[in-house]
Amino acid sequence: MSDVILHDYFRSSASYRVRIALNLKGIAYESHAVDLRTDEQQSADYRRLNPQGFVPMLEMDGERLTQSLAIFDYLDAQVPEPPLVPRDPGGRAHVLALALTVACDIHPLNNLRVLRYLKNELGQPQDAIDHWYRHWCAEGLAALEGLASPTAGKFLYGDTLTMADICLVPQIYNARRLDTPLDAFPTLTRVDAALTALPAFAAAHPDRQESHS
Repeated sequence: MSDVILHDYFRSSASYRVRIALNLKGIAYESHAVDLRTDEQQSADYRRLNPQGFVPMLEMDGERLTQSLAIFDYLDAQVPEPPLVPRDPGGRAHVLALALTVACDIHPLNNLRVLRYLKNELGQPQDAIDHWYRHWCAEGLAALEGLASPTAGKFLYGDTLTMADICLVPQIYNARRLDTPLDAFPTLTRVDAALTALPAFAAAHPDRQESHS
């Protein structure tokens, strides 16, 4: 396998997901920090690599891969074990639904560029922006709790670790960082505690990245 390079930002939820996935697959990688605080992702040099101007971007096997769930799919194809989705169609669909609840319903509304737009273009005060974040985060987590609790075991899908778990941990991390109440989500917080104790998850934590400050 050729050199693997992950362009990421230590506190980006999507980058955090990909770090976890690479660790679970046992894929060594070099991290190239892209500082979202200074809009480095919008630089001409980075845009030439990734026209969308987002992180993460994974360079692997001559490919430039974007979007965390698409990266998971690629990793599963290239390094099948351990799989990030179940083999059976029903289980696969359920796990994808759980992952997409985070990646498509919660995260986009609370992404840094949305919060900046609320502040800079729309002139919203910080307390209103914080209320926005907590409202959409709590609403999405409530849906995820309801979807996950019937099939959850040690993890969100029984005792099998999947991409749904990979999506959960960064979202819970950000929810706590921004003081979102989590008492209403016992399944999610229990699973999060089990996951964050695993080496692959612990090594991917934002505080463990060299670029964090």
